[in-house]
Amino acid sequence: MYSATHKRIILVTSASEGVGADVAQQFSGVDTHVLVNYRSDSDRAELVAEAIRVRGGHATTVCADVSDEADTATMVDAIATRFGRLDTVVLNASGDVEPGADAGDSMRRYRDAHRRLTRLAIPLMPIGGHVVFVTNHQAHFFPNKAVPKGFAAVAAGQRASETALYSLHAELDRARIRYTVVSGSMFDRTIEERLVQRGAAAPADTRHDRAPSSAVHAVTTAVVDAASAAKPSSIVFVGADFPKSA
Repeated sequence: MYSATHKRIILVTSASEGVGADVAQQFSGVDTHVLVNYRSDSDRAELVAEAIRVRGGHATTVCADVSDEADTATMVDAIATRFGRLDTVVLNASGDVEPGADAGDSMRRYRDAHRRLTRLAIPLMPIGGHVVFVTNHQAHFFPNKAVPKGFAAVAAGQRASETALYSLHAELDRARIRYTVVSGSMFDRTIEERLVQRGAAAPADTRHDRAPSSAVHAVTTAVVDAASAAKPSSIVFVGADFPKSA
């Protein structure tokens, strides 16, 4: 069953804040329905959805902890029932992994969560569907590039997630679904940046209410461009802080 109400149904994970929220709001076209995934902050997720509607788009919030198997299955089943398809999945590599966290927890929240969700989404995705994985240079080049103190577990989990998604290439190719990695700088307003800064002697700020930084805007634009491209690249680098040999 494929709904003709909108030309594209797009799921953005961890979309209630940071890069995920900015990405979701850029998919605000009148022919697109954005599914704003969130884990616990329903108020913030609804603000993102409302911002999309104000711009003339369509949006629904979907609550699910994508690191939880049952939650993820329930979310995908609900999408299948209501929309009948899922054209694009944007896997935003963010989560509540604390500095110094157990490596197993990082793998569960990143690698296992993204691999599971992708596999569940494949049957809903039409030919030409697209999976876009959003990461950062520190994780993409881990462990060959130094990372800030406290970020190693996060970087390892995100790198493993990217690798796990590459391992699904055969399944994606059979379904004729495209896969793109968008790797950006350690951009402002990400959960990763806050993990690095947590514990520093700095006053509380309102960074979530500020306009996106130029780095965030560049990354979100790259994600939207990749998801909309007829022949997308397999990987897109945004920003300059990665090895020159890349």
